[in-house]
Amino acid sequence: MVEKAQFGSHLLHPKHWPLWLGVGFMRLTQLLPLRWQMKMGAGLGRLVLKFAAKRKHTAERNLQLCFPDMPQQERDTLLKQNFEETGKAIFDTINAWWWSNDKIQRHMTMKGDQHVTDTLDSGHGVILFAVHCLPLEMGARMFGQFQPGIGVYRPHDNPVMEYLQVNGRLRSNKGLVPKRDLRNMVRSLRNPDVIWYTADQDFGRSSAVFIPLYAVPDAATITGATTLAKLGRAKVLPFFVERNSNDDGYHMEIMPPLDNFPGEDELADAIRGNKIIETIIDKNRPQYMWLHRRFKTRPTKETPSLYE
Repeated sequence: MVEKAQFGSHLLHPKHWPLWLGVGFMRLTQLLPLRWQMKMGAGLGRLVLKFAAKRKHTAERNLQLCFPDMPQQERDTLLKQNFEETGKAIFDTINAWWWSNDKIQRHMTMKGDQHVTDTLDSGHGVILFAVHCLPLEMGARMFGQFQPGIGVYRPHDNPVMEYLQVNGRLRSNKGLVPKRDLRNMVRSLRNPDVIWYTADQDFGRSSAVFIPLYAVPDAATITGATTLAKLGRAKVLPFFVERNSNDDGYHMEIMPPLDNFPGEDELADAIRGNKIIETIIDKNRPQYMWLHRRFKTRPTKETPSLYE
C-alpha cells in the first residue's frame, strides 16, 4: 500500500521541466473563483469537441450504443454538455489536489454518510461502489473529510504525474492500493476500512463476463465486487458525486448497503451491479466519462468492433 508520495531528485530532471511548468500554471488556477474555473473548463471542452475527432467519435458512439432510442438532437446536446463537463473536470482535479480542507468543506454537501459509519460500527468493511463520474477526484477528497479511506488506483507511467496524483489523493485519505493488489484490498476491508471500487470500465476479456449495460447486450464486465465482498467480509455501498448545476460546489451521496450481496451467483451479482451503474450514471448523464471506449472488448476476437 502507498501511504506517502515519494519526492526524489529524479523528478527534477530537465526532461520533466515542461510538465512542472504546466503544473505550476494549473496550480495557480485553484486560486480563481470556482465559477470562473468552470467557465474556462466549459470553453476548453468545446474546443476539444471541435478539434479532437477521435475523442468525439468515441463519446458519440457510446451514446448511440447506450441510448439508441434517444432523439438525435437530444444526443447531440448531451454530447456537447459532456465535453463541457469534461473540460470542467480538469479544474475538479486541481481543486481536489490543492484546495485546503476548509475550502473543500465550504463547497460540498453530503448525504448518506451515516450508512458508512453504521457499516463500520457493525464490524464490516465498506466497498464504495462508484462509477467514473467526471468529478470523482473531488468525490474522494470530499469523502476523506469525514471518513478517510483507501483508494484503488492505477500507478501512472510518468513519475511526476505519479507523485502528483499520490500526493493529491492522500491529502485526506489513508492510502492507495494498485488495482491488481487484491491482498491489500482484502486486508483493508477486514480491518475494517473503506475502499473505493469502480467496475464501469473495460478491463479486457480475461477477467470479464459479457452481460447487458444499457442497450449493449454483451458489455465486458468485471466481477471483482463479488470477490472483494466475500473475501473482505464487506458491504457494498453505491456512491455518487456530482458538480452542482450552477457550478457553485459539489454534492456527494452514499446509498445504503446492498441487501443479499454478494449472492450465490457471481453472474447475477454482475448483472445487478451493471443495473446499479446505470442508475448512478442516470443521476447526471452529462457528468459521466463517455470518452472511455467502454465496449472495445468483444466476446470473441472475431466479433466486429463497435467503434469502426
